[in-house]
Amino acid sequence: MAVFRRPGRSRPAPEPDLSERIAELVEESEQPAGEGPVAEYAAKRRGRAVVLHAARLLGHGGLAAARGATKGAVYGGKALTEQLVQAAPRIPVRDLATLRAQHPDAAFPEQLADLLVTGAVRASGALGAGVGAAAMLPVPPAMPLEIAAETLAVAAVEIKLIAELHEVYGTPAQGAAVQRAGAYLGAWANRRGIDAGLLVRPAGFAALAISSEVRRQVRRRLTRSSLRHLPAVVPLLVGAGIGATMNRRDTRRLAGEVRKDLRGRRPADGTYWASADSALKGGTEARGGAVDADGTAP
Repeated sequence: MAVFRRPGRSRPAPEPDLSERIAELVEESEQPAGEGPVAEYAAKRRGRAVVLHAARLLGHGGLAAARGATKGAVYGGKALTEQLVQAAPRIPVRDLATLRAQHPDAAFPEQLADLLVTGAVRASGALGAGVGAAAMLPVPPAMPLEIAAETLAVAAVEIKLIAELHEVYGTPAQGAAVQRAGAYLGAWANRRGIDAGLLVRPAGFAALAISSEVRRQVRRRLTRSSLRHLPAVVPLLVGAGIGATMNRRDTRRLAGEVRKDLRGRRPADGTYWASADSALKGGTEARGGAVDADGTAP
């Protein structure tokens, strides 16, 4: 059947993909938003928007798999893994020069890492608050699907954090976007830094990509995350505060484990921090974004 449009009427603009929404949420959360109910409501609203966006993507990919509470938890397996695998290479990861431009007061790696963790913790808390508030409604809309969507969004936030922590500690993954994504997906699933052997043998990244073993590891982790949230949400006993607290605690714990691992490693380049400072001062265009002369990212 033909579709007719009025003359001069433009097509609707495409909706940003999930990876872009995740990046926006994290970067907004890194900026101090103040305290009080207004700031809390704004953060919850941002998190809710991302969860709904992810839920629409999941629904289009297999809504039937998410019917019922039990099946909603199972949706955190193969289908959810494939969504995360597809999104991971497109998650914008800022390199060290860009991170330092956006956080000029961070003079040392630990200070910058603290700021990144704070932003990611706020973002995951906002996601938990959004889905937790929905659970308190008399008729929660498609809650199993939204639990799966929240699990996916929080995973993306944490993978972005892990990738940028590797930049901060001078041990970034090498290779193409898919190869780096495979390394960071494995690190997220195993709650540690990427395989140290790959850093001394960078050619290994070419063979890594996103292997079946990485997919199995990610699937196990996503399923555990979905099942952990389900018993609390289904009885409608989780509110925005508890949902946010659960996510903040888990993201902070993951960051602590990864940072402990990365601190024990020697950077591939001993001058990486100073080199990033030189790039920052020179206004060099970085992989994660361009740095302007005033030291900010556009």
